[in-house]
Amino acid sequence: MDIKDNTVLRQFETIFEGELHAVEYSLQEWKIFLTKLSIPENTPDEFAQEFLKEILEIIRERKLKVVPTAPKIVSFFRRNPSYKEMLPVGIVI
Repeated sequence: MDIKDNTVLRQFETIFEGELHAVEYSLQEWKIFLTKLSIPENTPDEFAQEFLKEILEIIRERKLKVVPTAPKIVSFFRRNPSYKEMLPVGIVI
């Protein structure tokens, strides 16, 4: 999957089946706030999960902590406890 970090729009994005899929973010010090997941309704759940996993790997490589604020991304963290280590101290999901 080819994921682009569009720093102008502050979103990670990819094209799947001809449609834009994006996760909007806001950077603050060493934290990245994942604020919105924008994917078409017909997107398979497996693709959405893989999209988020790859974004989190990019964030991990940048050594940033993650603060998920979008409900679907919070749900992803709840279903995938292995990523909870990426949360800053004091953030409990």
